This record gives sequence, structure tokens and C-alpha cells, in this order.
Amino acid sequence: MKCKMMGVLAFGALLLAACDAPLTSMIQTKEAVAQEIQALQEKEIVMYKSPRCECCDGWADHLRNAGFTVKVYQRDDMDAIKSANGVPKKLSSCHTALIDGYVIEGHVPAADVQRLLQERPDIVGLTAPGMPMKSPGMQTIGEEPKGYDVLAFDQDGNAQIFSHY
Repeated sequence: MKCKMMGVLAFGALLLAACDAPLTSMIQTKEAVAQEIQALQEKEIVMYKSPRCECCDGWADHLRNAGFTVKVYQRDDMDAIKSANGVPKKLSSCHTALIDGYVIEGHVPAADVQRLLQERPDIVGLTAPGMPMKSPGMQTIGEEPKGYDVLAFDQDGNAQIFSHY
């Protein structure tokens, strides 16, 4: 009961403090904060990688440079991570990342991840199968991706070209 009363008192204090501000201003501020929180959440990506793989760190740096927050977890059970997230063996790469309900497998450019989050197709995720030599994390920093496809894949393992480099 004491906790509920403290919550009610705190809410009341907030209401009293806000009395000087116009209601429309408070609503706009609340909406802006909600949009900012959503944008930050959409930009956070969780990456699982083998402790022995260095190119994955290069890909994480590529995403950070594009404005993403990347949380990296080193794991020795990458096959289990891929399987649990619906990545077919034929579409696998060296690392698996998760962002806003999607799987990003391998060296997918940040621009494709951004496009995925904007378009929100009904797919499991994107993959750059294998380890394409001219992909972010595998190439010289600042070089454009070249010579490979990024594929969109569904829950049945069907894949189609999402981007061509």
C-alpha cells in the first residue's frame, strides 16, 4: 500500500509541475520522446560471434559508423545460435545478429539493415552467405561493397535477392 501511495504522490507532483506548461506542448514532448526511444531501440543490434573471428569485429565497427549500437556476445555454439534463429546452413556466415525481430546473418551492409527496418518485409532476415571478400568487415575500411548478393530469407529457407553489389 505504501508503494502505491508513493506512486500516486509522485504522479500528482508531476501533474502539478506540468500545470504551467500548455497541454499541447506536453503531448508533443511525450510523442517526441516515444519516437526517440523507438528509434534507439530499432538501431540496437545484438551480434553473436565466435571468439576467434576478427572480421566480425570489422562488421560491428561498420554498423557503429552507420549509427547503430552493437552489443557483441562471443559464443562457441554458433551453430546452435543460427539454428535457434532460423538460419539455414546453406545461408549461414560467420556471425549472427538480431535487430527488431529480424536476423542479420553475416556481412550485410548497414544500408541494407536500415532499408529492412524501414520496409519491414515479412521475412526472417537478411544474409550475405559465406564471407564475401568485398563486404563490410572483410574489405578495406571505406571501400564500397562489391561482387556479392544480400539475400532475404523466409521461415522455409527460401531466399531471394534483396541487394546486389
